Amino acid sequence: MKPGRGRVEQIWVKRFAGGPMDPVRGAALDPAAGLIGNADRSRRRQVTIIARERWAELIQALGADLPPATRRANLMVSGISLERSRGRILAVGDARLKINGETMPCERMEDAHAGLQALMRERWGGGAFAEILEGGDIHVGDRVEWETTP
Repeated sequence: MKPGRGRVEQIWVKRFAGGPMDPVRGAALDPAAGLIGNADRSRRRQVTIIARERWAELIQALGADLPPATRRANLMVSGISLERSRGRILAVGDARLKINGETMPCERMEDAHAGLQALMRERWGGGAFAEILEGGDIHVGDRVEWETTP
């Protein structure tokens, strides 16, 4: 796999604020409505993303066995780093997302495992949040790649 290129590993949709993260095989992204069927979104934060490799580092450092849904992100991607990606454009399948910033971990991460929240504050461990520039249907296994250089 080329640097800056990866794939969608998992997709989750949250039906209501504070609700469970439901795994899905595919989802629709809409610039006006965000991730269709997902609660808790704003114009600049329509989708949240974590990197599989970074999640694995966190779990190993904790010595824990926590599923990635614990992070409560919408997408898990592999093969790319989200660290310091603010302003970059990420192509996910046919959709295009603008990374607007780092997702800061909340107290729910500490509730999941002691020390997780603090670890996630380092090197964009909480992932990134993005707005949808161009919508489309996305699926587990879709390509993910940066359109802009770092």
